[in-house]
Amino acid sequence: MLIGILQTGHAPDPLRPRHGDYPDLFERLLAGRGLEFRTWAVVDGEFPPGPEAAEGWLVTGSRHGAYEGHPWIPPLESLIREIRDARRPLVGVCFGHQIVAQALGGRVEKHPGGWSVGRTEYEWGGERVALNAWHQDQVTAVPPGARVIASAPGCAVAALAYDDAPILTVQAHPEFDPDFLADLMAERGPGVVPEPLLGAAREALGRPLDSGEVADRIARVFLEGRAA
Repeated sequence: MLIGILQTGHAPDPLRPRHGDYPDLFERLLAGRGLEFRTWAVVDGEFPPGPEAAEGWLVTGSRHGAYEGHPWIPPLESLIREIRDARRPLVGVCFGHQIVAQALGGRVEKHPGGWSVGRTEYEWGGERVALNAWHQDQVTAVPPGARVIASAPGCAVAALAYDDAPILTVQAHPEFDPDFLADLMAERGPGVVPEPLLGAAREALGRPLDSGEVADRIARVFLEGRAA
């Protein structure tokens, strides 16, 4: 099954020789699940011809805000609505979670509580799911037809499933392993993220994550068309 990756940002230059760029992180996360990938770097103005160019779609994270005035954001929102209308499976992660919500009638804002960084436990369908987080923006108004399926004390809308289409979006980063997060914190954290948050995140780097379980959920959206 061909999954089109809509790349909305780039990993920091110093991290790419070791970790690759954001599409590489997702390809590693979803490896061994019967999926193939092609990337369109929409952040650089590269768009697919339409929803039919792939059998399923994934929108990556980004350092940009969904509400910012970048020229590639309106056509990305249009493409998201076209994918929804074509009922192609769609997954969004972090910025992808936010831009899908915004495109479909929700709202995204900076969280007044500040940053969420590092290992975070979410309540997800009666289970505790631990993932790495790296964000300040959040979905603050849920789009029509969407259901909150995961939350945490500092993130009320941590995952959304949509009733009228096979769409799953997640605020946290299942594709961020501890090594990538450690390097990201060192590169982008100082002077931006409060040091106490960075320190707590560093201390939690060795604790287990449920990224594989969330990867299985993502694969089910693509392969079975089930978002919840």
